[in-house]
Amino acid sequence: MLKISELYIYPIKSLGGVQVNTAVLTDRGFQYDRRWMLVDEQNRFLSQRERAKMALLKVNILSDGLKITNKITGSEIIIPFTPETEEFVDVVIWDDTCTGQFVSKKADKWFTNVLNINCRLVYMPDKSERQTDLRYTPANSFTSFSDAYPFMIIGQSSLDDLNSKLDSPVPIDRFRPNIVFTGGDAYEEDTMDRLVINHIIFHGVKLCARCNIPTINQDDATNSKEPSKTLATYRFKNNNVYLGQNLISEELGSISVGDQISVLTTHTEERFMI
Repeated sequence: MLKISELYIYPIKSLGGVQVNTAVLTDRGFQYDRRWMLVDEQNRFLSQRERAKMALLKVNILSDGLKITNKITGSEIIIPFTPETEEFVDVVIWDDTCTGQFVSKKADKWFTNVLNINCRLVYMPDKSERQTDLRYTPANSFTSFSDAYPFMIIGQSSLDDLNSKLDSPVPIDRFRPNIVFTGGDAYEEDTMDRLVINHIIFHGVKLCARCNIPTINQDDATNSKEPSKTLATYRFKNNNVYLGQNLISEELGSISVGDQISVLTTHTEERFMI
């Protein structure tokens, strides 16, 4: 039996994740998930790929906003759920351009000082609709400031299998999933097509091609070659290393730790794609 063991939300793209017991589904992913993002002076997204110290910024979800804490210095800032400005801008995530709303000058100054780069914090308003890749998803599928899709799922068995090959095991936070499940075989998520969680239908649309973020220790922002070096020895195809499956959902609702995952249909072969 497959069951959800962990759920994660990443309110600000590429900052620390928040573990939750229940996650609410919106039209573009979990509530609060990657609805905020840091952009540079060209309004292009910032991520741990180039700024590993972003991992040191811990996020907590409060009743009235987000609390961001620098793990090293202890400095904090509260980001209200509602932006303080009416300034809108076109922001760029990979090949996509969508509308963002600047949050506040106070937030811009705090993040600029912490990361030592001129940057601004933007929020994705409800009227901003970012289409997922039409090669793999229908036209009514949207996502937030995530890399490409609203959800990502990984089996605990997959992580366990990878860790059995490593000298030093790595935690699941290296891979930044939204949904982690127990039960089943290693890499069983690869072939998931249609699945149901708490009466909500999800679709597996594309395996997750990994960048260098799994090599960044989320506790101290140090970098190494693992686990990507080992993962590449057996999960490499089409010039990418894969772990996890991207999902979209058909409807709204909520899912919780302990919920059963029922796989309705599977792919006939692993869905490695570029």
